[in-house]
Amino acid sequence: MKYLILILTIAVFTSIILGFTLDVAYSQKLIGFGVAGLFLVVFPLFSYYRWKDKDPKDYVLTKENLDKMRDNQRNKKY
Repeated sequence: MKYLILILTIAVFTSIILGFTLDVAYSQKLIGFGVAGLFLVVFPLFSYYRWKDKDPKDYVLTKENLDKMRDNQRNKKY
Protein backbone atom coordinates (compact mmCIF):
# COMPACT_ATOMS: atom_id res chain seq x y z
CA MET A 1 0.00 0.00 0.00
CA LYS A 2 2.83 2.38 0.86
CA TYR A 3 4.47 1.89 -2.53
CA LEU A 4 1.17 2.30 -4.37
CA ILE A 5 0.60 5.63 -2.64
CA LEU A 6 4.14 6.71 -3.47
CA ILE A 7 3.79 5.78 -7.15
CA LEU A 8 0.42 7.52 -7.44
CA THR A 9 1.78 10.64 -5.75
CA ILE A 10 4.72 10.80 -8.14
CA ALA A 11 2.38 10.27 -11.12
CA VAL A 12 0.01 13.00 -9.96
CA PHE A 13 2.75 15.56 -9.37
CA THR A 14 4.34 14.65 -12.69
CA SER A 15 1.02 15.25 -14.41
CA ILE A 16 0.63 18.64 -12.74
CA ILE A 17 4.19 19.72 -13.55
CA LEU A 18 3.91 18.55 -17.15
CA GLY A 19 0.63 20.43 -17.47
CA PHE A 20 2.35 23.66 -16.44
CA THR A 21 5.51 23.17 -18.49
CA LEU A 22 4.25 21.64 -21.75
CA ASP A 23 2.55 23.84 -24.30
CA VAL A 24 0.00 21.38 -25.66
CA ALA A 25 -3.75 21.60 -26.19
CA TYR A 26 -4.52 19.30 -23.26
CA SER A 27 -2.21 20.88 -20.66
CA GLN A 28 -5.14 22.13 -18.58
CA LYS A 29 -6.57 18.61 -18.53
CA LEU A 30 -3.25 17.28 -17.22
CA ILE A 31 -3.36 19.80 -14.38
CA GLY A 32 -7.02 19.03 -13.66
CA PHE A 33 -6.58 15.27 -13.66
CA GLY A 34 -3.51 15.66 -11.48
CA VAL A 35 -5.32 17.74 -8.88
CA ALA A 36 -8.41 15.52 -8.99
CA GLY A 37 -6.25 12.41 -8.63
CA LEU A 38 -4.42 13.93 -5.70
CA PHE A 39 -7.54 14.82 -3.74
CA LEU A 40 -9.86 12.01 -4.81
CA VAL A 41 -7.43 9.08 -4.90
CA VAL A 42 -4.09 9.74 -3.20
CA PHE A 43 -5.28 11.64 -0.13
CA PRO A 44 -8.05 9.16 0.83
CA LEU A 45 -5.66 6.21 0.33
CA PHE A 46 -3.03 7.93 2.46
CA SER A 47 -5.58 8.76 5.18
CA TYR A 48 -6.87 5.19 5.26
CA TYR A 49 -3.34 3.79 5.37
CA ARG A 50 -2.31 6.02 8.30
CA TRP A 51 -5.53 5.61 10.35
CA LYS A 52 -6.44 1.96 9.74
CA ASP A 53 -5.18 0.60 13.10
CA LYS A 54 -5.96 3.61 15.28
CA ASP A 55 -8.97 4.35 17.44
CA PRO A 56 -10.55 7.75 16.69
CA LYS A 57 -11.74 7.96 20.30
CA ASP A 58 -8.13 8.54 21.35
CA TYR A 59 -8.09 11.81 19.38
CA VAL A 60 -11.42 13.26 20.53
CA LEU A 61 -11.31 15.79 23.34
CA THR A 62 -13.43 14.19 26.02
CA LYS A 63 -13.31 14.87 29.74
CA GLU A 64 -11.22 11.74 30.32
CA ASN A 65 -8.69 12.67 27.64
CA LEU A 66 -8.41 16.22 28.96
CA ASP A 67 -7.79 14.85 32.45
CA LYS A 68 -5.06 12.55 31.07
CA MET A 69 -3.42 15.49 29.32
CA ARG A 70 -3.49 17.58 32.50
CA ASP A 71 -2.01 14.71 34.53
CA ASN A 72 0.76 14.25 31.97
CA GLN A 73 1.59 17.95 32.14
CA ARG A 74 1.76 17.85 35.92
CA ASN A 75 3.96 14.74 35.95
CA LYS A 76 6.49 16.13 33.48
CA LYS A 77 9.78 17.04 35.09
CA TYR A 78 11.67 19.97 33.64
